[in-house]
Amino acid sequence: MGWQRVGAFAVGIFVGFLGGLFGKGGSAVATPLLSLIGYPGFVAVVAPLPATIPGTLVAAIQYSRSRLMDWQIFWWSVGIGVPATVLGAFLSKYTGAGPLLLLTALLVLGFGLSFLFQRKKDPNAGTPEKGSKPRFWRTRLAGVASGVGIISGLMANSGGFLLAPSYAKLLGQPIKKSFAFSLAVSAVLAIPGTAVHAYLGHVDWGVAGLIALGSVPASYTGARLAIRTKPEKLEFLYGAALTALGAFFLVHILRG
Repeated sequence: MGWQRVGAFAVGIFVGFLGGLFGKGGSAVATPLLSLIGYPGFVAVVAPLPATIPGTLVAAIQYSRSRLMDWQIFWWSVGIGVPATVLGAFLSKYTGAGPLLLLTALLVLGFGLSFLFQRKKDPNAGTPEKGSKPRFWRTRLAGVASGVGIISGLMANSGGFLLAPSYAKLLGQPIKKSFAFSLAVSAVLAIPGTAVHAYLGHVDWGVAGLIALGSVPASYTGARLAIRTKPEKLEFLYGAALTALGAFFLVHILRG
């Protein structure tokens, strides 16, 4: 229906801005929104995955230009996360859409609460090129990349809503650098997931195109705003937004 197409475009604008602002692809947020406006299960779950790739790349470039990218973390994340994403995508055919939607809402809510109530002052505020790595960072990163890869493939999203808080909390990276890593890695992880889901016939390319059309300029705007915002304020806004969205979508899914 026509209003659903307009809704998909609006969802693209919303998740694009949110993704650029908070370092995430936006597919995890787009899924319950598309479900809310009437798109069926796997369309709502899978269509945002390819749609978020161009917007995520645009936002990642903006963070990179501001010296917020650690390419060592990026390549380790991609090397481990890509095969894990392929595995998760193939496993998705054995699960129904309902559990995937519920898991998405729970994870969004959980990470939102984590950022809202466990905030701390960024020790590298104002010095984006800094940010040391903790002990055994490769082992920690391997766990994050493999776990997020499997989940992102299974849930047909780019993993940004899990990657950003993981980089910040498990690797001790400054919030803006965590967003930069998340966007760049999410863009790559979305590609194999998209390929597998397209092979399985899960992707509605019309809906994906409408989301992408709205997300690209909004992602650029969100990224530029985040780069200019104080890290402490970003953490608070990040937690508040994810908590509100996660709670709303969880209630909607449980009532449905």
